[in-house]
Amino acid sequence: MKRKLLSVLLCVGMIAAMVSGCGQKSEEAAAPAADDAAAKETAAPAADDAEKTADSGEKVKVILITMDSSDQHWVSVDKGAKEEAEKLGNVDYKWMAPDKKDDAQQIERVNNAVADGADAIMIAANGPDAITAVLEDAKSQGVKIIYVDSPANTEAMATFSTDNKAAGKTAGEEMLKALKAAGKEEGKIGIVNISASTDSTANREAGFREAFEGTPYEILETQYGEGDAAKSQDIADNYITDGCVGIFGCNEGATVGTGNAIKGAGGGVIGVGFDKSDAILGLIKDGSLVACMAQNPDVMGKMGMDAAVAAVKGEPIPETNVDTGVSVLTKDSIQ
Repeated sequence: MKRKLLSVLLCVGMIAAMVSGCGQKSEEAAAPAADDAAAKETAAPAADDAEKTADSGEKVKVILITMDSSDQHWVSVDKGAKEEAEKLGNVDYKWMAPDKKDDAQQIERVNNAVADGADAIMIAANGPDAITAVLEDAKSQGVKIIYVDSPANTEAMATFSTDNKAAGKTAGEEMLKALKAAGKEEGKIGIVNISASTDSTANREAGFREAFEGTPYEILETQYGEGDAAKSQDIADNYITDGCVGIFGCNEGATVGTGNAIKGAGGGVIGVGFDKSDAILGLIKDGSLVACMAQNPDVMGKMGMDAAVAAVKGEPIPETNVDTGVSVLTKDSIQ
């Protein structure tokens, strides 16, 4: 009986030892599996980030900043950008613009865009220097910069604008043809510009002056109306009083002001301008302006948007410096 009891006790002890050993091995085997799961869980975000970088469908935030919000030219840039953003379908797009051409206001808009989480900023710089530092700061924070219409003095991913000097020379040539057709073989010419620091219109003025080199006409000192139609009209009125035979308006506001001044004086002065708006077309139709150089602001907006999205995604931009061209609009061509 004792032997049988001893045998039973030995069997129980052996079974207990076996169960204990099996449990330890199971736990040891389970530990690496748990570690593998943790490793996979840690690696998952990196994979997600790589997928987002490639193209996860996450929206790209693009903000357009123009010189002001009133000129029809900028409305057309916004329209082109907005339509392209809707076509692409993965863009969170916004237009932020000062209410007037002002360096401090434009700098504030850039800072606001960065604070708003912009991935890319499309900008028409009010001047080449004043805004450079804030754009460099934005770039240091990873924001991609695209120029539309007018660049600043810091490198961007791409620029889409008119060859303003060439277009200004075309404007000068159009005025020369009109002056000769009107029998005005010599005389004074006035220029109404935005400001001395606005790169795009400074180049237009340079091209315009180049067209008159070697001619008997006298180009007067440029006057600046800050792109405001009323201020530009006052300047043009003074040019007319001074006996000018021709006046060149370097942007939309300057052109409208010039046309209104010529209209108010009863004609007799050759007016040529820049940009296209309903007001400018009306002044061409009634003969107050001879011609205007119509840019393609909607193309600037469209191509700028494509480049902005590509830059954020790390994709190549097919063309990084594009002349978006001009068309000469006259009374004959718009009717």
